[in-house]
Amino acid sequence: MFETPLTNIDYDKVYEPAEDSFLLLDCFEQEYQSIQQRFTGRVPVVTEIGTGSGIVTCFIKQNILPHSIFFATDINPTSCSTAAETIKLNDTHETHPFTFTAMQMNLTSAVRSNKIDLLVFNPPYVPAENVPEIPKDLDDSSWLDLALLGGQDGMMTTWEVLNNLENILTPEIGIAYILFCARNKPDQVAETMKARGWKVDVVIHRKAGWEVLSILLFQK
Repeated sequence: MFETPLTNIDYDKVYEPAEDSFLLLDCFEQEYQSIQQRFTGRVPVVTEIGTGSGIVTCFIKQNILPHSIFFATDINPTSCSTAAETIKLNDTHETHPFTFTAMQMNLTSAVRSNKIDLLVFNPPYVPAENVPEIPKDLDDSSWLDLALLGGQDGMMTTWEVLNNLENILTPEIGIAYILFCARNKPDQVAETMKARGWKVDVVIHRKAGWEVLSILLFQK
């Protein structure tokens, strides 16, 4: 069993690793052989949208695809600095320091390039009336709402990514692991994406408190 990365988090500003984060770690531990085989002979580009504490990217870097190029993105600037700190705290691989970069940006604004080999997304999936506005103050507590609230059906943010997936992933080889809760209606999402030509598989699912979480794998 792979070790869970250490973190040093300001819990008032950055989403704390929880059941969804740990489900992603279990997913990649389960999938690591198939992922390594898929990218044999290649230096893959790995991107996590909404990295939060950076624990998932760090786990992949340590255990799954250590010799890769990593981009972690988040709209929350404190999350970006926290993710970089998480990598420094845990990374024992003697790799070039520029194999990891944390960038503040909104969703897919800089990854619509057909060059992402492995995409990871733990979206704000909790249903709410609206997706929160981006705070102007770094100390505003509503930064955490951006990591949780996904608008109608909890899917407004996730659909922004799914609708652009073909422009994000590397043709033929690119894959995406995206987390859903039951209220996101992942079965309906899967059928919609299959109708668009995607192969969609449920990799892992688990009851987490009052919620049921699933991770779906999308590939062409």
